Amino acid sequence: MKKLSARRRHPLAALVVLLFALAVTGGLYAAFAPAEKAQADSSAQSLAIDEGKRLFAVGCSSCHGLNGQGSSTGPSLVGVGSAAVDFQVGTGRMPAQQPGAQIPRKKVIYSQAEIDQLAAFVASFGPGPVVPTKDQYTSTSPDDVAKGGELFRTNCAQCHNFAGSGGALTQGKYAPSLDGVDPKHIYEAMQTGPQNMPSFPDSTMPEAQKKQIVAFVRHTTSEEPNPGGLALGSLGPVTEGLFGWIFGLGALIAVAIWVAAHTTKAKKS
Repeated sequence: MKKLSARRRHPLAALVVLLFALAVTGGLYAAFAPAEKAQADSSAQSLAIDEGKRLFAVGCSSCHGLNGQGSSTGPSLVGVGSAAVDFQVGTGRMPAQQPGAQIPRKKVIYSQAEIDQLAAFVASFGPGPVVPTKDQYTSTSPDDVAKGGELFRTNCAQCHNFAGSGGALTQGKYAPSLDGVDPKHIYEAMQTGPQNMPSFPDSTMPEAQKKQIVAFVRHTTSEEPNPGGLALGSLGPVTEGLFGWIFGLGALIAVAIWVAAHTTKAKKS
């Protein structure tokens, strides 16, 4: 006992205990750390970037440059993030058919796997908005539609119309209809601000508010019934008045002509 107590009081005893603890901790970490999974994820990411680079060189580099630096016909992609690529390519806007005031939505030519590879390559240029997860744009609260309606009318209705039917802007530009747009792409548009649209990062519009807007747009364009009958594009009283003048007044004029013609024939006979 006296010998053991003497060893405990030795000046190097604390150092020996510390070294022993570090050795045990390192051994446990080496035994249980998910090194293989991390290496597999890194390898998969590198493969996606390599495949994306190949696709980018064929379909995008002629306008955006081999390294996304931009050119006279296409903007720089440094810092746009994977969300911008998923939106632009996932809605068929890119690759663009031809330059113009605005690039329209069209048929998608890449598979989702190829879009993910392109997004991984462009994301490697610099940090930017990332593709959202399903939880970020899928609403589970019944109150989100009402709250999203308030946010939409404040921030979006000036261009997209109060029902998301779209509208004209200046110099040949327009705000597209939101009918049938994937909820993920609506969220990404708010993240990245494509073409004429302003961006709404989390510092300006928190994630919860973007989710509420997505819930409102989905409800309005896909689920909400139209008790008035023909929606006429939900463009408001101008369209309704034009419909009334052209078809309503036109029908009255046609009936009046028919009555006058038959009255004349009756008098002659």
